[in-house]
Amino acid sequence: MRQQISLDWRSLPPEAKQQFLEELQKRQGSRVSLQFKRKYRNDRVAFVHDCFNWRVGEKPAGYQDDILAAAEKHKRRAVRGPHGLGKTAIAAWEVIHFAITRDGDDLDDWKVPTTASAWRQLTKFLWPEIAKWTRRLKWDLLGRPMFDKRTELLALSLKLSTGEAFAMTSDEHEMIEGSHAPSLLLIFDEAKAIKPETFDACEGALSGGDSTEAYALAISTPGECSGRFYEIHKRAPGYEDWWVRHVTLEECIAAGRVSREWAEQRAKQWGPKSAVFQNRVKGEFCSSDADGVIPLSWIELANERWLEWNENKTWGTFDGVGVDVSRSQNGDKTCLALRHEKVITEIRRTTEVDVMSVTGQVAGILKKRGGRAVVDVIGVGAGVYDRLAEQKFKAVPFNASESTTAKDRSGELEFLNKRAAAWWNMRELLDPANGEDVALPPDDELIGDLASPHWKVTSSGKVQIESKDDLRKRLGRSTDTADAVVMIFFEQPKRRILFA
Repeated sequence: MRQQISLDWRSLPPEAKQQFLEELQKRQGSRVSLQFKRKYRNDRVAFVHDCFNWRVGEKPAGYQDDILAAAEKHKRRAVRGPHGLGKTAIAAWEVIHFAITRDGDDLDDWKVPTTASAWRQLTKFLWPEIAKWTRRLKWDLLGRPMFDKRTELLALSLKLSTGEAFAMTSDEHEMIEGSHAPSLLLIFDEAKAIKPETFDACEGALSGGDSTEAYALAISTPGECSGRFYEIHKRAPGYEDWWVRHVTLEECIAAGRVSREWAEQRAKQWGPKSAVFQNRVKGEFCSSDADGVIPLSWIELANERWLEWNENKTWGTFDGVGVDVSRSQNGDKTCLALRHEKVITEIRRTTEVDVMSVTGQVAGILKKRGGRAVVDVIGVGAGVYDRLAEQKFKAVPFNASESTTAKDRSGELEFLNKRAAAWWNMRELLDPANGEDVALPPDDELIGDLASPHWKVTSSGKVQIESKDDLRKRLGRSTDTADAVVMIFFEQPKRRILFA
């Protein structure tokens, strides 16, 4: 009887691994065995547990197993949850499993179109995650050599003998609808902002007959109470065939994916009832307050533009720096917002309240880059402005309580004071309908600050923005970072609106 010897793949020297894989490739080409595919084809959980090299103490979370296992009974799955739940890893596992267990079938080809609300999500997150997990596959168990990086595993696609997984933009509706194959898996990453037309195109691709196996996985942190991803989770009529899963904050904490300290800090920073906290930390759909000045979804779009800018960093002309000076030692921070044309390129914070020290920091920026400083002159900021002016720097005073004749873009709305006009100007700059393409860094404090203030119309018919003092009472903090940004985008020489 032939003796079987079991070897630990990871313990083999590189030359032994290469020799083994070359011999394997000669014997059976690049296809995994039929026995392997029969075992794992419909068992995603076992595939993920058995076929990846897991580090000591590392394993998929229970909710990740739930999501993988649900595909056995449900062709369409939609998953929402907090930031950090491991959604991109789940999508990567799905792509790899489907490709390996379907490739080489005699039935015909397979396809895995992957899309997301932003192209950057595919290029910077999903496909690098797919590449990472392929490096951790147990190739000896699969019975085939590693994916060839020249012909199989490319930057945005995985091409095997009878099929392909690939990236595509979410607005390519016709291409999605035309993605027919006997075996099909559609991945929607960061699905909350994917347009309804894309989901409708998905239905066209999933409409094959009984001989076709077709799956869809839509996964995302939630957002506004609107859109197709929301309707699916709300169980709106016509979407009952989607299996939905809400991964809770407590599940993520228990799995070690999110720390309780992080969640508690975000609650203090953003407020537990805010839309940004509900979306990102609780994993719940929540619209911005009806009387909120700037919707969170607009801020997130500006964050996406900043991430795209950050890849290329085409700086443009330095416009200046917004300076919001801390009034006291009550936890408020002095914030500097540096702006190059439509981009806030940097945010600096300090607990420093000394006038000369703050002036020196701002002066250093202006000496190096030129431009101007827009300074909040209520309180100790007046001293910073005066000293900058004495030194002949371009300094613009910003008095939030000062009256203004500014109006909104329609020419109809008037404002109670300059603070209201400046915040409304920021709202208009971030409104997608206006096409300004302002880019803001995905800074937690800035996001929370911009999404927090409320507005109302006074008895005189003018727009009033919640004051910093009222915000401090309601939130336990001041919106220092946002105020610095709002100021540098408002005070323009000879014109009120940035890109009019």
